[in-house]
Amino acid sequence: MKILLQLFLIFARIGGFTFGGGYAMLPMLQKELVENKKWTTNEELIDYYAIGQCTPGVIAVNVATFIGFKKKGVLGAIFATLGMVTPSLIIVGSIAMFISGFQDYEPVQWAFSGIRAAVVALILSSMWKIAKKSLVDIFAIAIFLVVALVSFFTDLSPVIFVVSAGLLGLVLNLTGIRKAKEEKKK
Repeated sequence: MKILLQLFLIFARIGGFTFGGGYAMLPMLQKELVENKKWTTNEELIDYYAIGQCTPGVIAVNVATFIGFKKKGVLGAIFATLGMVTPSLIIVGSIAMFISGFQDYEPVQWAFSGIRAAVVALILSSMWKIAKKSLVDIFAIAIFLVVALVSFFTDLSPVIFVVSAGLLGLVLNLTGIRKAKEEKKK
């Protein structure tokens, strides 16, 4: 029961204090789940993000569900998911009651402008940490560059990128192309 309560409270704190959606939560998820609790690794967290982007629903909620399931099965998934969505439901419900009176208020617009800038910086910081661990060879770097360029200039679904990159990684390893390169390093 203690772990279930921890799952709920950790994800409630992350869900309640992160603005900007699933990607903006990445720094807090890394800090709390990878560094502090050691419930997952950076690599697993990125895998959860990739899968979360390909599955229906909000990325952050999907990631919470995956980590909760890893930690405590179905009950863990339920508690982590509830923890992630509860603050949003309360905050959005409260804001919805008052938003029409404040949305055009200039100081509110300035505050959100500052929040958006900080969220971008936090996302870039997390992406840098992930890139250092994920872009380990020429194949990974090539996949990254191709996906980045194509995604900048097209409106293709992220699912296409993730599935295609996964299949390419699988083919490279099954054909021995990638393994041969890795063995030369050793």
